[in-house]
Amino acid sequence: MDTTVWLINLAVLAAVLEADLGRRRISWFRLARPVLVSGVIIPLYLTSATAHGNGLTLEIAGAGVGILAGLLAASLMRVEYDPGRRRVVSRAGMPYVALWVAVVGARLWFAYASEHTFRTQLGRWLVSNAISADVLTDALIFFSIGMLVSRTGALLTRAGRVRHAHAVATPAGRAGAPAG
Repeated sequence: MDTTVWLINLAVLAAVLEADLGRRRISWFRLARPVLVSGVIIPLYLTSATAHGNGLTLEIAGAGVGILAGLLAASLMRVEYDPGRRRVVSRAGMPYVALWVAVVGARLWFAYASEHTFRTQLGRWLVSNAISADVLTDALIFFSIGMLVSRTGALLTRAGRVRHAHAVATPAGRAGAPAG
């Protein structure tokens, strides 16, 4: 397995956990950071997305499973209003960390095992389904994109709801009302 596979996966894991672990303010930069890290890395490896056949099905499945994993990750965070600081925050703990570590660990295991454990079987499966190794790699990238984008979208949506609920519950002029 190429060292860059380790570096990329660990960089994305570090960016997500640094952005989300503990109690964190929900800001545009925080939401964009993991997506930006991926945006820099992904184009280097997204090589041959396909628009037909089993390869397309595999890429769509990768994106779909990634979206579901991202929604699961977002569901493991609490989103609430912090009246002391007058802002929306999220809280992510060990279940959130465990999910991300499991996902990144599974990707690293698959990358290793596809070269050392089930290389022949995987090769046969790819040939029998007319899928190239590059398309398989792209499906895994679509999984990662789906997970990051859906996690970010869900967090953004939930933060908006909390912000709106607080604004409705706290009319202007009352103590604790958000400024401007």
